[in-house]
Amino acid sequence: MELRPYQKECIAAIEKAGKGSWLVQLATGLGKTVIFTSLPREGRTLILSHRQELVHQPIKYYDCPVGVEQGPEHSHGEPVVSASVQSMSRRLTQFSPSAFDRIIVDECHHSAAKTYKNILQYFRPRQVLGFTATPNRADNVRLDDVFSDIIFERGLAWGIKNGYLSDIYCRRANIGYDLTHVAVRGGDYAPGELDEAMDGTAGAIAEVYSKMAKGATLVFAVSVKQAEEIASEIPGAVSVTANTKGRDQIIQSMTDGKTPCITSVGVFTEGTDIPRVETIIIARPTQSDALYTQMVGRGLRLYPGKERLNLIDCVGVTGNRSLCTAPSLLGIDMKDVPDIKQQDVEGLLFELPEKATQAADCPQAWIRNVEIVNLWAKKQGYNLHNVNWFKMPDGRLVCCLKDRRRIVIPAPDDLGRTTINGEKVDMQKAIDRAYIALSSKYANERYLWDLDKAKRWGAEPASEKQKRLVDRLCKGVDTNKLTKLQASQILNRRLTK
Repeated sequence: MELRPYQKECIAAIEKAGKGSWLVQLATGLGKTVIFTSLPREGRTLILSHRQELVHQPIKYYDCPVGVEQGPEHSHGEPVVSASVQSMSRRLTQFSPSAFDRIIVDECHHSAAKTYKNILQYFRPRQVLGFTATPNRADNVRLDDVFSDIIFERGLAWGIKNGYLSDIYCRRANIGYDLTHVAVRGGDYAPGELDEAMDGTAGAIAEVYSKMAKGATLVFAVSVKQAEEIASEIPGAVSVTANTKGRDQIIQSMTDGKTPCITSVGVFTEGTDIPRVETIIIARPTQSDALYTQMVGRGLRLYPGKERLNLIDCVGVTGNRSLCTAPSLLGIDMKDVPDIKQQDVEGLLFELPEKATQAADCPQAWIRNVEIVNLWAKKQGYNLHNVNWFKMPDGRLVCCLKDRRRIVIPAPDDLGRTTINGEKVDMQKAIDRAYIALSSKYANERYLWDLDKAKRWGAEPASEKQKRLVDRLCKGVDTNKLTKLQASQILNRRLTK
């Protein structure tokens, strides 16, 4: 197989990095499997996958025997072993700690989990490589305690702009589900409770298809039952599951333009290639970035006459729980965008960051800002020094001062690092530096940026002067319910925009 130029660059970067634990960030559809299966081998290689259906995927790319560690399957000393993390974690003692020269961690955002850490701590490889398609989301678990540095990056935006992936037009359709009381287990919605919450939505999903879909369409459902129900509502649609007979023929029928729509559970994986897909409907709510990007990735292949991928997210009520939608592909956290504004975040993929920023930069979000920032900082383990930061959807922290001055810290990457004046520093160090600057240069404005001071005077009801200013500058805000701090935050943001 002839490697693309960037794939050769990635392999060269990996070889140059040598001994250590390194992170490779590569968008879905750019061929990470081709890359890591093409790496020169100095010894045995172990591949760890989070999802069992991915364990067999790399085998066809190797020109050597590949062993499998999954369920009833066991390896027998092959030069390459592909394993599910669940099975390998139970079989560690069957291997010497020095058994592998290189360990490859697929979808490595899971590597912060205890099972992964136990495996990586047991073995003593020369090199550990983590591959991820997930962008630098500020709300994700940091990977700096697993990997030392990002040695190669080619994101979704790069793939689209350089003609390797299809552009994406992103839309949202509210189908009326309610996930408020659905439990979260293992970082995603509990399957049984999710199925129950999505029951009765097949008709609404079929209506989304009839009104919004274009060309060959894939619909991802939460269960076999729902996939079949959706297919029954769409003329010519076929439901495809892992047990479907004649699956290859159905896929070929869509490729030939005879089958307009396929409904499925989960993600098409090994051997699935339907570049003709023009629309993807996500009717399977998820909190997993990896699962979401895998689903979207089925539609990123180029095809003659295909202008772009039409991506439709079926949304509903989620309460305070997160939900992956199109902005997640670019690391945008939609929890920072008020519900009433989320419908505004539609359009071409590269338009979404600005639209999300505009939608989140509104009074409804400003008065919730302290809560949003504190929850984020607690999850990440950051000390904010009680600074009154505004967190934007793209992960930036903004501290507003008098006379429309601002201190800005760019969003951190997967290793918890940000770039300040061309220098990469730990996010905590950047926060510390900002606090020192505020304390030394803006001590007379402490009432604005010090939350302890702001909260002391801010708990009282907003003053009449504040109410009048908010009424004049921000239409539609109920000023009677505002505290002084909330009114101050609204005015602070409004006057510095």
